[in-house]
Amino acid sequence: MPQSVLTPADLAGFIAAHGIAAEIVPMTVETPTVPAAAAALGVAPAQIIKSLLFIIRDASVLVIASGETLVDRGVLAARYGVGKKQIKLADAETVLRLTGYPAGGVPPFGHPAPLPTLLDRAVLAWDTIYGGGGDDRTLLRIAPGELERVTGAEWIGLRLRSAVGPWRSTRDTGS
Repeated sequence: MPQSVLTPADLAGFIAAHGIAAEIVPMTVETPTVPAAAAALGVAPAQIIKSLLFIIRDASVLVIASGETLVDRGVLAARYGVGKKQIKLADAETVLRLTGYPAGGVPPFGHPAPLPTLLDRAVLAWDTIYGGGGDDRTLLRIAPGELERVTGAEWIGLRLRSAVGPWRSTRDTGS
């Protein structure tokens, strides 16, 4: 458990200490949500990543998703061989305790202890992506391949894509 809340300066130190090809991007406005971050940067929401902490059967898993991806708990349940009811989004207190950063600014790495990480394949559509930089006024710029290298993440399709049927609309399938 971290002794204090980590900051963008802590993240910058982690980046420098580990030779990570990433950049801290200070913002003049708050960017705690995907739409706010995309608007502030002038990029597509899909170019923003969100670092979401899930508790799966009492174990923590960091899910790094494209800003436009609604994480399908069924995909996580299938990946870990559990029922969807065993997949819980961590509350703000748990996020702070396990990542060291407040919700709304959680970076994909630089936590007190490494977390098992899943990385949304949708981010591969971009050369550069932006994520939490340690607080709600700071972002992180990084390439998807570098993010994979640093986190040791497993690539995963986070949305179920199936044929359109009477129970699904084209919006549900991402078509």
